[in-house]
Amino acid sequence: MSPSPTDATQQDLNAPSHAAEISNSSFGLGVRRTLAIARNAFREAVRDRVLYNLVLFVLLLTAGAIFLGELSAGQETKIIIDLGLSAMLLFGVFIAIFVGVGLVYKEIERRTLYAILTKPIGRGQFLVGKFLGLCLTLAVNVAVMGVGVSLALIYIRRGWDPLAIKIWPAILLIYFELTIMTGVALLFSTFSSPALSALLTFFVFLIGHFSADLKGLANTSPNVAARFLFRGLYYLLPNLTTYSVITPAAHGIVPDAQSIILATAYALVYAIVLLAAATLVFNGRNFK
Repeated sequence: MSPSPTDATQQDLNAPSHAAEISNSSFGLGVRRTLAIARNAFREAVRDRVLYNLVLFVLLLTAGAIFLGELSAGQETKIIIDLGLSAMLLFGVFIAIFVGVGLVYKEIERRTLYAILTKPIGRGQFLVGKFLGLCLTLAVNVAVMGVGVSLALIYIRRGWDPLAIKIWPAILLIYFELTIMTGVALLFSTFSSPALSALLTFFVFLIGHFSADLKGLANTSPNVAARFLFRGLYYLLPNLTTYSVITPAAHGIVPDAQSIILATAYALVYAIVLLAAATLVFNGRNFK
């Protein structure tokens, strides 16, 4: 007995269409290719001895903070957290900048990009993979540095210190700030030289920490053009003051859950916008 038209229609609705299967297969293949590029970017970054040197320097700086803390009665934990987290941010930015600006340029210089683009890999997938690879590298480095600071706090207390756990929300916010800077570095690297990209990214980092001042200048400047310029910079550049939690962390103040969620969402959205802009610029370039 042949199925009725209604039964046949219901079967068509329940069964995935051939187009949907192809779409799902293509999406899965695209994800695997992007993750493969991310793994290669991570391995390449890990092989770079500069990363190890920077992490070692931060850990040595933390050890120096222990020595200074022991000379300052009652201030040892504050000094360790201040120096440790500040070094983590500063050298994390160096990694994001100097590795990030070379992610695309190295592939062009070594002419490996031409071989990659001949394969069924979109330029957007290539950039996203590079971005994820460097973010993973930063996650490992930040985790190692964070463990170093926590161990320093435990050592200076000669036992367990609750601050060893309380500083980790601040470390998480530092990491998300670094992901934003990675996206900025990647965007500049798609159309500029490594030296200029590094300089521009560092300027964005500095200006991003003075967003409140930009807003104040936009509201108080007597010049109309200057007001538009400062207001444009305020809305265009990342607001990094949200992630400035080192001083509160040194005093044992933990960011509330809402602040962490909002800061995380802001970093993710801003990174997506940066990657979209980088893909747009990268697609417009002609590699021959």
